[in-house]
Amino acid sequence: MRQRMPEQDRAERIHNFQEVALGYTPTQALAEANRCLKCKHPKCVEGCPVEIDIPTFIDYIAQGEFDLAIKRIKEKNNLPAICGRVCPQETQCEALCVLGKKDEPVAIGRLERFVADYELKQKSGFRGQGSEEEKLKTKNKQLKVAVIGSGPAGLTCAGDLAKLGYNVHIFESLHATGGVLRYGIPEFRLPKHILDIEIEYIKSLGVEILVNMVIGKVLTIDDLFQEGYKAVFIGTGAGLPLFLGIEGENLNGVYSANEFLTRVNLMCAYQFPRYDTPVRIGKRVGVVGGGNVAMDSARCALRLGAEEVYIIYRRSRIEMPAREEEIHHAEEEGIKFQILTLPVRIIGDSQGQVEKVECVEMELGEPDASGRRRPIPIPDSRFILPIDTMVIAIGQSPNPLLLKETPKLELTKEGTIVVDESGRTSMKGIYAGGDIVTGAATVISAMGAGKRAARAIHEDLS
Repeated sequence: MRQRMPEQDRAERIHNFQEVALGYTPTQALAEANRCLKCKHPKCVEGCPVEIDIPTFIDYIAQGEFDLAIKRIKEKNNLPAICGRVCPQETQCEALCVLGKKDEPVAIGRLERFVADYELKQKSGFRGQGSEEEKLKTKNKQLKVAVIGSGPAGLTCAGDLAKLGYNVHIFESLHATGGVLRYGIPEFRLPKHILDIEIEYIKSLGVEILVNMVIGKVLTIDDLFQEGYKAVFIGTGAGLPLFLGIEGENLNGVYSANEFLTRVNLMCAYQFPRYDTPVRIGKRVGVVGGGNVAMDSARCALRLGAEEVYIIYRRSRIEMPAREEEIHHAEEEGIKFQILTLPVRIIGDSQGQVEKVECVEMELGEPDASGRRRPIPIPDSRFILPIDTMVIAIGQSPNPLLLKETPKLELTKEGTIVVDESGRTSMKGIYAGGDIVTGAATVISAMGAGKRAARAIHEDLS
């Protein structure tokens, strides 16, 4: 039987920002690792965007060789403690697990998290230092490479290039490193101290990180090449929020999910009252959307004191793009799901504060381009939902600031960068990956893009 992940009790966790999933014990990890069938032709590796040797690291765990397990993982993955927490393994490596055909698949992600956390606990400070082999590689600096953005794509690309001996500088626009890992994912899913340790490991490989550097304003990409950088990787993500385009979105109390989660994460609302973060939470909060960002926003609002929190989603629960684990946790914590519902007007009071939202009921028609059934408004079905805070979590697009300063870079009609399968753009020496290419996607897919781009940069510069 698949080992159940220990969790913080629901009644307690809704009042704090401490991690919900608590991680396996050594006994649980050994039991779960021994469920692996040791396939002659394992399929799980095919589902890993960062190419981890999954069968070998699980076999090491089964033997109790936890040190060897994390060493094998880090040959391919620079951020294992992060991936073990936020990677959607259920749709990737675990989806291809042969055991899953007749039983529940091996909990690959939970095992990855276990050995990453084991290393942290057993060898305090070790995760913040590259191995001797990696350090030797960084002593032979070859060529300068610039990485724009310190999110999952940028950190992965930088770490892989540093291991290959390149002199890598990351340029981060904010004052803190991590990109969406820091400002977009709540503390109860990814603790900041875990992120800090992973970043220290990247820095120990020889990567230098420069913060408060808005490329496109402080420096342009042309400036970087003039300063001697031989390649530039763009991993700036998709930080421009999308809105519904309905009446009332400019009222007080309406947030984009980007703004809301940044106030909570980067401005430390999760440590209130130690930090008096300027984020107003009303008694009744509505979050529009059905993805992981919507679940994160709703669960943050609950922890910040909201009495009632609604997920307002135009399709049914089945079509929600969020991870099943996140939906389950939200339901367990008392988040109310207002499904098959579309907001059409936000209504404010005389002071310009959100007071209620007018919605229309939906029904599902034929599948659209996404493969999900298209939501269709039901005639004469409008109703009012009392709400005093609204969070719009329906997606993001690339921030055009950097791209406007590089007009020769080929873009799609959605404003994302056009690349080949290795991350090469239309301009020589410029590479890109992550949400700036795909639009809003997963952390692990961005990491995979960073890894492929690092490989391409090394190939081209060699």
